[in-house]
Amino acid sequence: MLNFYPGPSKVYPEVRQYLADAYDSSVITLPHRSETFMQLMRATVANLKKKLNIPQDYYIFLASSATECWEIIAQSLTYSHSFHLYNGAFGEKWYQYAHKICPEAQGQEFDPEEPLDVANLEIPESAEVVCITQNETSNGTQLNANTILNLFNKCKDQLLAVDATSSMAGLNLKYIKADIWFASVQKCFGLPPGMAVMVCSPRALYRAKKIDEKNHYNSLVLLYEKMLNYQTSYTPNTLNIYLMYRVLEQRDVIKNIDQHLVQRAQHLYEFFEPFTQFRPLITNPEVRSNTVIALQGPDKLVEEIKKHALANNIQLGNGYGKWARTTFRIANFPAISDTDFDALKDFFVKHYN
Repeated sequence: MLNFYPGPSKVYPEVRQYLADAYDSSVITLPHRSETFMQLMRATVANLKKKLNIPQDYYIFLASSATECWEIIAQSLTYSHSFHLYNGAFGEKWYQYAHKICPEAQGQEFDPEEPLDVANLEIPESAEVVCITQNETSNGTQLNANTILNLFNKCKDQLLAVDATSSMAGLNLKYIKADIWFASVQKCFGLPPGMAVMVCSPRALYRAKKIDEKNHYNSLVLLYEKMLNYQTSYTPNTLNIYLMYRVLEQRDVIKNIDQHLVQRAQHLYEFFEPFTQFRPLITNPEVRSNTVIALQGPDKLVEEIKKHALANNIQLGNGYGKWARTTFRIANFPAISDTDFDALKDFFVKHYN
């Protein structure tokens, strides 16, 4: 089965052998307070910084999911007020989730067909964290590096938090231009679900220590204190940590991965442009995602395409949110090979051209 679902998506084929290695070496039963575990964690953090080009003075933490990262930000980095900018379902969900923990949280929607208008944006002075989604998986849009930089420069005392779930480990993100970045690993990392990476700037850690919130098992100060010794505040997903370490060891540096994905995304948009029965959901190339391609058509046709693809051993992604019935999505993640995409294109040429 060729898997183009935008998460959980295809894992690197080497993961099969790494799973066997984890079993044979007893990694899956490794005590998480042991010296062996700490060595594994230290090596994994070093690989993340090296391969993803994360600044050396930034801190890395592990969580169970991007949703848990939403919770950590609301609990440990927000006094009472976060400000959320969104153009799709996942950015809006983050806002709604934060609002349950911090009732003063505010949300502001913007048009998915237009770049975020940072110049005319008014950030509430009372906001302590500004929250954005770099890659909106629900509709196939993204915020480019210049937009994030301009927003970071506009923030005064506010921290800038970025949900990079569908782009971290796929795109060459400029981590120094925000305070918090996070992503689940079942997308561009090419790993099984069940873990997330959270990257924090020194400024974010200063805020966490100032708030000093320690009421939850995943409070950021507790995560920080344990990570000083390359440990976790709760029993971690040791298997996925090991798999991440092994995958990162064999992966290219992020600059080269980014270049390949961006070029492949451009080719995919060009490939689908002539099709008349369906078209890219987002018509503005300036805001289209490089890692999630969303295609729109009549709901009956969309359902037929997904079923027909499945019959040909091709798993396409369902639509999401208000686009659930009228779109299907295609992941452009690093673990998906060019050969897989050749087969995908052959399917569409044969049946829908």
